[in-house]
Amino acid sequence: MTNAPQASPIPLSVPEIKGREWEYVKECLDTGWVSSVGPFVDRFEREFAQALGAPHAVAVASGTAALHLALLVAGVRPGDLVIAPTLTFVASINAIRYVGADPILVDAEPDHWLLDPQLVTRLLEDDCERDGDEVRHRATGRRVAAIMPVDLLGHPCDYGQLRPLADRFAIPIVEDATEGLGARVGEHSIGSQADLACYSFNGNKLITTGGGGMLVTADADWARRARHLSTQAKADPVEYVHDDVGFNYRMTNVQAAIGCAQLERLDEFVATKRRIAERYDAAFASIPGILPQGEAPGVTSAIWLYTIRVDAARFGRDARGLMAQLAGRGIQSRPLFQPLHLGPIYRYAPRAGGAVAERLWDEGLSLPCSVGLAPADQDRVISAVREAAGADVH
Repeated sequence: MTNAPQASPIPLSVPEIKGREWEYVKECLDTGWVSSVGPFVDRFEREFAQALGAPHAVAVASGTAALHLALLVAGVRPGDLVIAPTLTFVASINAIRYVGADPILVDAEPDHWLLDPQLVTRLLEDDCERDGDEVRHRATGRRVAAIMPVDLLGHPCDYGQLRPLADRFAIPIVEDATEGLGARVGEHSIGSQADLACYSFNGNKLITTGGGGMLVTADADWARRARHLSTQAKADPVEYVHDDVGFNYRMTNVQAAIGCAQLERLDEFVATKRRIAERYDAAFASIPGILPQGEAPGVTSAIWLYTIRVDAARFGRDARGLMAQLAGRGIQSRPLFQPLHLGPIYRYAPRAGGAVAERLWDEGLSLPCSVGLAPADQDRVISAVREAAGADVH
């Protein structure tokens, strides 16, 4: 008697490499343009900017590099403060430290789990004061130099509130749009409401270059300076003269070639992600205690990672218990980020609230949603979640 074959594991989110990637990379190899200059870098910047309706895009080595450069060109200085969410991947906040500034960590709003604009408003109105052209945090006396919203899990932040607030206080918005590529607010692409928007192309993102990132802005001077700093601040096309402390942050031509092929399928990828989410939503609607992130009115989320909240009292087990049960069936899932005010690195930072983010960390779980997720594999995930429910589900 033979054992039944084991079902293949279902990963959380893996890249979809089925376009012209091989063709474009072969062109790099055939022509020798493989390093940090080449025609695909210029093409990727141009086509990415066009896809977002943005004037300027600068390709760089990572999303973190894009954030670092964006904060520098926005004028964030050592000793400054940057308003940012406590519920985000640590790289967002690390970039603030790279420029010698510190975060003010702000809680998430409960409906869609993003930077709470009401708390940001109260922070600026009640806890800060104007000092000439600057805004200073009363408790510390430090300048508030930027707001960094993060488009968590593919859903845009509430720029309808954040943009007027930033304008009112003359504070730039440096948007971490990494997880929101392909999302829209009305007819506007994600990133269009920010002064600078930054993207990552890591392997699990909606489109990938294997690594790499992009900085997008409408300000030609900021784009020029970001490009200059990303290439070691070389000030002369021939002589090795450098006029600033620059960085080795440029994207390679091979990475950009992959990015061009991936970008050609961006709309298709977003549509597929949304179909996957709609199928999950319909399947989970009858399961007590399963609450998806959902969408705000007028928003088209990219749904980078389809994520649910698990109400343990209603579902019958908590999110970590469901994660363990899914793992036992070969299904990968993952929790939300630990709120950074709880961790050892940023526990010192000033903050506004935190209870909502803590609850989301406790209850949040992302489920498999690769662009290439087969319907049969999604059925397996749905069945496993239904089986894990503590009450009968019909």
